[in-house]
Amino acid sequence: MFGRRAASAPVPAPAAQPAAVQAAAPASDQRLPDQRLSDIKIAIFNDLINSVDPTELGRLDGHAVREEISDIVAEIISMRNLTLSAAEQQVVIADICNDVLGLGPLEPLIARDDIADIMVNGAGKVYIETNGRIELTDIRFRDNAQLMNICQRIVSAVGRRVDEASPICDARLADGSRVNVIVPPLALDGPTLTIRKFKRDKLTLDKLIGFGTISPAGAKLLEVAAASRCNILVSGGTGSGKTTLLNCLTLYIDAGERIVTCEDAAELQLQQPHVVRLETRPPNLEGVGQVTMRDLVRNCLRMRPERIIVGEVRGPEAFDLLQAMNTGHDGSMGTIHANTPRDALSRVENMIAMGGYNLPAKAVREQISSAVNIIVQASRLRDGSRKITHVTEVVGMEGDVITLQDLFVYDIEGEDAQGRITGRHRATGIRPAFWDRARYFGRERELAEALSDHV
Repeated sequence: MFGRRAASAPVPAPAAQPAAVQAAAPASDQRLPDQRLSDIKIAIFNDLINSVDPTELGRLDGHAVREEISDIVAEIISMRNLTLSAAEQQVVIADICNDVLGLGPLEPLIARDDIADIMVNGAGKVYIETNGRIELTDIRFRDNAQLMNICQRIVSAVGRRVDEASPICDARLADGSRVNVIVPPLALDGPTLTIRKFKRDKLTLDKLIGFGTISPAGAKLLEVAAASRCNILVSGGTGSGKTTLLNCLTLYIDAGERIVTCEDAAELQLQQPHVVRLETRPPNLEGVGQVTMRDLVRNCLRMRPERIIVGEVRGPEAFDLLQAMNTGHDGSMGTIHANTPRDALSRVENMIAMGGYNLPAKAVREQISSAVNIIVQASRLRDGSRKITHVTEVVGMEGDVITLQDLFVYDIEGEDAQGRITGRHRATGIRPAFWDRARYFGRERELAEALSDHV
């Protein structure tokens, strides 16, 4: 059996078992079943750590490692004469494998595709968001040390670190799910872990139509805008589905185009063959080596991109992105936190000011109005549903004010007996300013159909 610390080193004898597990026989065990299994798992886990050489774990693939760990755990259970049913033994083996190789108690939640967010508030409270509602689960960690080990395993997989010296970290899981970790001394109640899960089944505009997020006519308009190389900002609040919508829009980028993505934690899942993915880097222990989003956007301009996709515009990189949109990189996209399309433009203006550019307000707004073509506003309504509430076009300037026109809007009409909001998407009937661009790309007829609101 692999990984033993010494060939002759036996699994610890039953006499060494903790007092919490010595009374495992049903006749004398008066504890609740969950508590009894928890104590047994702790004892077996400690024995496993003493029996396995961790340096050997990386030499086998995940399936082989799980098989070997299962064998060792079964042997420990046998030598300790622990009284476990076959079902309980499988639960113990699965939980310990998850502890050693995966995300511990969170593994069952990661496997569920109906969960949008996992929120761990210390070892004793794990919340999930499902169907737009936040619920408290019965999942617990043994202690904050176990939770901290899980956090460190996640961030170390992408070359980052989290500890008292660097207590905040953004990372990602292997499937692209976004992870944020904040630990003591900043988090007073223990390590706090937030996971924004990605669905295994990739969402498309067609599926968003099925969810009622957008109408077929609105989806067709967005498809034409993306395929016609319009510069698009996806605006919305936290949890409104901005990144999901951005992923959907990128599906309509031509396969022959060279795309460069810039993100804090790589989440975008583009399907095109010619994609270069860039990711920011935090400073090291000495406080040097940081690579910011602005550094990435500036550098990607030297990489001959045809489209630049910025995962989230949140700082001075907004100016560099606007410059790119105005200098031949049509069809670039990004997300921004804002509650309305007008607010999105105000935020871009403020971000440019954050970069230290001493430019007149009118000059900045002219730059914005000439760079951005479409703002797609995503919102999470009070019933938990997500809707695209505005598809708004940037038309130009009137004096010192950027002119906007709505092409599609969502009208709230009321709510049903279950408290769900009812409404409808409608086309405003306004002819878009990018009509000639759509004609240039052979999409004029599709755009006309979308604006008729009868797709």
